Amino acid sequence: METTKKIASYDRVSELKAFDETKTGVKGLVEAGVSQIPRIFHHSSTNLANHKPLSSDLLHLTTIPTIDLGGRIFEDVITRKNAIKGIKEASEEWGFFQVINHGVSLQLLEKMKDGVRSFHEQAPEVRKQYYGRDFTRKFLYLSNFDLFSSPAANWRDTFSSYIAPDPPKPQDLPAICRDVMIEYSKEVMVLGKSLFELLSEALGLSPNHLNDMDCSKGLLMLSHYYPPCPEPDLTIGTSQHSDNSFLTVLLPDQIEGLQVHREGNWFDVPHVPGALIINIGDLLQLITNDKFVSLEHQVLANRATRARVSVACFFTTGVRPNPRMYGPIRELVSEENPPKYRETTIKDYATYFNAKGLDGTSALLHFKI
Repeated sequence: METTKKIASYDRVSELKAFDETKTGVKGLVEAGVSQIPRIFHHSSTNLANHKPLSSDLLHLTTIPTIDLGGRIFEDVITRKNAIKGIKEASEEWGFFQVINHGVSLQLLEKMKDGVRSFHEQAPEVRKQYYGRDFTRKFLYLSNFDLFSSPAANWRDTFSSYIAPDPPKPQDLPAICRDVMIEYSKEVMVLGKSLFELLSEALGLSPNHLNDMDCSKGLLMLSHYYPPCPEPDLTIGTSQHSDNSFLTVLLPDQIEGLQVHREGNWFDVPHVPGALIINIGDLLQLITNDKFVSLEHQVLANRATRARVSVACFFTTGVRPNPRMYGPIRELVSEENPPKYRETTIKDYATYFNAKGLDGTSALLHFKI
């Protein structure tokens, strides 16, 4: 009887609205001193990390590869070929790799993380003015883009900005992180173009192929803030999902929590000082006809005493108007390997992905032939 009463008294929609209307996100709950997380953040036990011991034949797969980009200026042909080989194998087997000597200064990486932390740790009254759910805005602060559609909320806040192809005006961005966002995003755009060249060659195509397809045209920057969680066994920082981009460049901090799902196992992504984490997105899996894989991943709730921050830069034009159709690349299909996906626009893909939310299933299934 007691249990029935408790369930009946839980009005999920009202609690979601009440949380959203605070306009201060998960950080606001922490500032209020909560010792128990609200029920809207409770995930089912099946969705919470299940660390099974790895079977002996998987022990050699315990970490994603780290690739040295040599400052993006390769000394000789062999060094470049080795980097391409490493990227090819990582993209086919993991869909994830870390890059070192990537050409972005370590000082800038630290400044970017400081900028994210500074924004999220401002007074609630200051943060509130940027909060909302109008995804057409140049700069948006919110908690959980899929708050009202996902099965459970994530213990995470985010600010986002579309950087390319239509960059925001400086006055559209908060002064506290404006300069570093502009500087860092420029560097990521340059790095992205280099990565798409290497990925093109890894596919056996000309270096310009993916850039000529406008894969590097759009950039969406999401700056995440994962406050310490008082009950980390009940929730997740970011639910299991794959990315709806061509490519993602992730700047992590030293607090670990990112996991990649492969062959039925969750693999922890280790902290590599100064590295950027690169992963293949759904759109690149689609146009490579499954040659490169967009693996699902998640972020565990933060057990540390300090907030974890990360910056995810997605190469996509997202829900912005873009008429270009994308399907499997002609050179990668044949009678023996016919197209596995129907053509779509990036906007249609992103719209479907966003409406579905992070529910643990891949949006790619919807576009399979």
